[in-house]
Amino acid sequence: MTGELTARVGFEDTIPTAFGYIGIGIAFGIIGQSNHLSVLEIILMSLITYAGSAQFVIVSMAALHANILSIVLSVFLVNSRMILMSTVIAPYMKKESLLRNVWIGTLLTDETFALSMNKLNYTDHRLSYSWFNSANLTAYLTWFAASGIGGALGNLITNPEQFGLGFALVAMFIGLLYLQIITDKTIRLGIQLGVVGFVAVVMYLGLAVIPENILLLIAALLGCTFGVTLKHVLR
Repeated sequence: MTGELTARVGFEDTIPTAFGYIGIGIAFGIIGQSNHLSVLEIILMSLITYAGSAQFVIVSMAALHANILSIVLSVFLVNSRMILMSTVIAPYMKKESLLRNVWIGTLLTDETFALSMNKLNYTDHRLSYSWFNSANLTAYLTWFAASGIGGALGNLITNPEQFGLGFALVAMFIGLLYLQIITDKTIRLGIQLGVVGFVAVVMYLGLAVIPENILLLIAALLGCTFGVTLKHVLR
């Protein structure tokens, strides 16, 4: 990763992350096909909904004949973390038009958000529309293509979990977290590891009493608060 913020570099920076989309996108396509969705329906869901975890929720709930209100509410809770991520990105896009900000926010994902946070370490804490838009589009096109391929292959693979496809997203986040920790020189290593450990403990204890989708949002808020407090105390 370099300090350039061009569209070409945005594409290049996103390529390693896109490989994670391939595995999980194919897995979604296979699961969608096994739940009687056509390849066209799978592709349209990936293009319009474009929310990996939420798409799995939609397919599983639809298979159980859940009502539409329950599905909509569940998807909102799963994706509510994007509100927090968008507020973090907004200050770096304040010179852009409202339309461009809406477009960036529309295609923002966990992965492109994490990638942008890592990019800040190389650019003197700057981001550009060209770089971000290229990164978002690369992830978007990879996701819908992979899910379409998964749908087409659905009849051939009946149990995607036996190939470990479900771990692709987790592995990608571990890699992004590692890159963030080793490249960010503005925050002491002890503080970063402390926040990681704190969030891990919150998630571990919270899973026993709080639904995981809500817990994810709570852990993110507590982690941010803990990190800011720790930074000021130990500066």
